[in-house]
Amino acid sequence: MGKSRRTRGKAPRADPIAKPVKPPSDPELAALRESKVLPVLNDLKSPDAKSRTAAAGAIANIVQDPRCRKLLLREQIVHTVLTETLTDSSIDSRAAGWEILKVLAQEEEADFCVHLYRVDVLTAIEHAAKAIVETLTSSEQPFKKLTKAQQRLVWDITGSLLSLLGNLAVARDEILIAIAGSQTRPGNQTIVQFLFRLVSTDSAPQEILDETLSCLMTLSEDNLHFGQVLIGDDRCYDELLKLSSSGGSRAALACGVLHNIFTSLHWLDHSPGKDGACDAVLIPSLTRILEQYGSTNGSKANGHQGSFEMVQVALEVLASIGTDLQGALEKGNRPAFSEGIAKADEEWNGIDDADAMDVDEGGSDKEEDEDEDDEGEDDEEDDESDDDDDDDSIGDIEADMEKVTGADDGLDPEDGLDGLPTLREYVQKAIPQLIRLTNPAIIDSDEALTIQGHALSALNNIAWTVSVLDFEEPENAAIRKAWKPAAQRIWSKTITPILEADNADIDLATMVASLAWALSRTLGSDTPLASPREHRKFMSLYQASKKAPKGEQQGEEKEDPLQGLDVKCIGVLGSLARDPVPVALNREIGVFLLTLLNSEGTQPAEAVEALNQLFDIYGDEDAECDKAVFWRDNFLQHLEEMTPKIKAMVKTIDKRQFGELRTKADEAVLNLGRFIQYKKKHKPPS
Repeated sequence: MGKSRRTRGKAPRADPIAKPVKPPSDPELAALRESKVLPVLNDLKSPDAKSRTAAAGAIANIVQDPRCRKLLLREQIVHTVLTETLTDSSIDSRAAGWEILKVLAQEEEADFCVHLYRVDVLTAIEHAAKAIVETLTSSEQPFKKLTKAQQRLVWDITGSLLSLLGNLAVARDEILIAIAGSQTRPGNQTIVQFLFRLVSTDSAPQEILDETLSCLMTLSEDNLHFGQVLIGDDRCYDELLKLSSSGGSRAALACGVLHNIFTSLHWLDHSPGKDGACDAVLIPSLTRILEQYGSTNGSKANGHQGSFEMVQVALEVLASIGTDLQGALEKGNRPAFSEGIAKADEEWNGIDDADAMDVDEGGSDKEEDEDEDDEGEDDEEDDESDDDDDDDSIGDIEADMEKVTGADDGLDPEDGLDGLPTLREYVQKAIPQLIRLTNPAIIDSDEALTIQGHALSALNNIAWTVSVLDFEEPENAAIRKAWKPAAQRIWSKTITPILEADNADIDLATMVASLAWALSRTLGSDTPLASPREHRKFMSLYQASKKAPKGEQQGEEKEDPLQGLDVKCIGVLGSLARDPVPVALNREIGVFLLTLLNSEGTQPAEAVEALNQLFDIYGDEDAECDKAVFWRDNFLQHLEEMTPKIKAMVKTIDKRQFGELRTKADEAVLNLGRFIQYKKKHKPPS
């Protein structure tokens, strides 16, 4: 009888740490390893404390060198630091160990931070943070009575921890949540309290406080749980409020943290938080920072109030406020706002379904339209049967609500912007400074050029936020009254000077075109063109975008063709051509858009935007340009002739790669058929 074979268990996995590291094949690296790296690594494991401390300090220095850093990583320096150096009895060794990890996290890719997280670096940070808090708050041995050398070591370790936390948090959302927490995960309370205590301590050096606030900015972004925890710590929150108005870099960073908190907690104009807290209280402090930049008493190099980094932070916070202001407008009881959003999102509203229903079309387009129109007809009949009852009930509800709430939360034209303090502060205080920083006359360095870009971004965000409002609604009359002169000033003092400078920078041109589009959407015929030929600047920019090498148009445009310079120039021109405008201007832009549609090199995104602009410009048969331009210049025939070509172009768009573009293109083609039939039906008498 055969013997059964004994089942063998799996062999234990080899320990990668125990495996000897092969020397590099490059002779130069091999020599460097032998001369610099291996000696200090051996000393790092020495039983002598002084040798370990000296070795840790030496590694903290040589890790700055890319070649040495690569060799140290090959020699498993991270494992050695985590398991030996950070637990060393010498605080100098521990400080050097944290410095090594800090430099590695700064210099390596984000994947390295993910690796640190997976080897449980947060536990090590937690223990170190707890020890620092105990040192700072100790009553037996007050921190201020420690020697200067002891205090310096504490702050060195603190700075390394803060830098590590910041790099870890931006490496991956999973790590950020592990630190700051979320609604479903508590986060690391020891680390969070460590940050809060650093904010409220009065002994922290300026650079430590700045690093702490920067870390809090990262952790607090779009994090409701973290916002709730911070607000629950009165000491930290009160200190942030004080810092936000103290001036300097700490004010800019504190404003950034508070803005994130206000946004996550929905402390908006119509629903402020503690003591009326909302973004409106931050704008004056941020504006004062901008005022100092470039002033005679605020040197860019010496006075910290004019520092480059601080102004950058202030501009980034203002840009974020400009974007998030849309939420403040939505949260108010302003039905006109949501309607304005819907109207802004429509590709073209010149044709109702009822109009399209009566149009006879051939082929598949006819069948599609008839199906949709039948649905629209049924909905109309239902709506008509309920109109009277709905009007009565809505009127009763509104009357009851007015009794309960008193005055309507919507703005009264006579009340100015008192109901929207954030927009009021932005218009009155921030915009004048933003305009100043975009002036080409003060752009005398790369630093100033960077600041100009950030200022344009802030103006762009607030302009687009306001542009989605429907100013035909009476509830928005006060906003229009306040915004119109501000928008005109932005155009005159920012758009026109930059256009006249004829800068060849494609990125700058893209920012300017985006801002100009938002402003012209709002101003329309009130746009203060510097000359009858200023609109041609955008035609030239469009042509420049076609000639620019592909390498110059990177980033957002590469991912989203709808955000390119070419599309934005088309948007500006379409907005400038809307009634009421001089017929000559309307004709020139209309012909330009038609020519663009018929050109061989036109991209799908350009064609989609050109069609949408034509629909908006000539959708109203009562407009002067309808008869004087659209019909007199035979635009309808040109559109009919282009339709097959446009349909073929749309079919070439890859739905998987450009889903949004394909959706918008399909809508534009559908609207083109409806638009043509609509115009035929509403042709003016000869």
